[in-house]
Amino acid sequence: MPLNIVVVMDPIGSIRIAKDSTFAMLLEAQRRGHALWYVLPGGLGVRDGRATASVAPLKVADDPRGWFELGDASQVELDGRHVVLMRKDPPVDEQYVHDTQILGIAQRAGALVVNDPQGLRDYNEKLAALEFPQCCPPTLVTRDAAAIKAFVAEHGDAVLKTLDGMGGRSIFRARVGDPNLNVILETLTDGGRHLAMAQRYIPEIVEGDKRILLVDGVPVDYCLARIPQGDEFRGNLAAGGRGEGRPLTERDRRIAAEVGPDMKARGMLFVGLDVIGGWLTEVNVTSPTCIRELDAQFGLNIAGLLFDAIEARAGSR
Repeated sequence: MPLNIVVVMDPIGSIRIAKDSTFAMLLEAQRRGHALWYVLPGGLGVRDGRATASVAPLKVADDPRGWFELGDASQVELDGRHVVLMRKDPPVDEQYVHDTQILGIAQRAGALVVNDPQGLRDYNEKLAALEFPQCCPPTLVTRDAAAIKAFVAEHGDAVLKTLDGMGGRSIFRARVGDPNLNVILETLTDGGRHLAMAQRYIPEIVEGDKRILLVDGVPVDYCLARIPQGDEFRGNLAAGGRGEGRPLTERDRRIAAEVGPDMKARGMLFVGLDVIGGWLTEVNVTSPTCIRELDAQFGLNIAGLLFDAIEARAGSR
């Protein structure tokens, strides 16, 4: 049965289609005969207690010279006729939270929202990993600069970061005796006003920060190792890391088995786990990426797996 797929995303005209996972989802939805609707930026709202969206019909093509075509915009109520892909990139700021609250209204009216809007609010992507402490390296979250300094002294080498960064931004490596540590902590905590995270440095980062994709709680058989380049310690692709596909290890599968059932139960159909040296460091739920890279390297159709899950859930409703 054809579905109405409504996508909330960053401006489609500025995406890089060779790397954009949302675009892979749109291509697959169109291939299956589903109708695509693009939510205009800032287009979510509420009228008389019903979730609304300013949408335009969308056609996509895997062509860098022209990858989308929009029709005339209209206003619709989001309800049981719709599947909503919430794929807007962080930051998870006040406006993002408001959008998830609107999508919660749509969900209660019968819409299938991927990922679940309550989960998008509940799961800070760095704190979420700590719900599975057996999978994580030694980690401290605090506003107390002295406590972080003690953590660095205990472990000798640590990675320090904010809780709301993405793409490798605001990530620091600090060792005992680092003369910049005080200013790093002032920057991260804003003088003790904001939480910061400290994790023991994992030397296996040189072998890659692996992105493992979960589709309805089940791991894809291959991950993308994002390998730091040059004198950079961060593996993020946005920070210049090189992506290299690899089959999952036994340890990767054990971590996925710990996290996957919880994600499935909470309606998080598409999730990205970050794993370094056998340790879980993040659980990405807002707009996980790496579909296009893994599809290209291994002949996969990860968006197809996702739409199998979406169609099964939509059919059961």
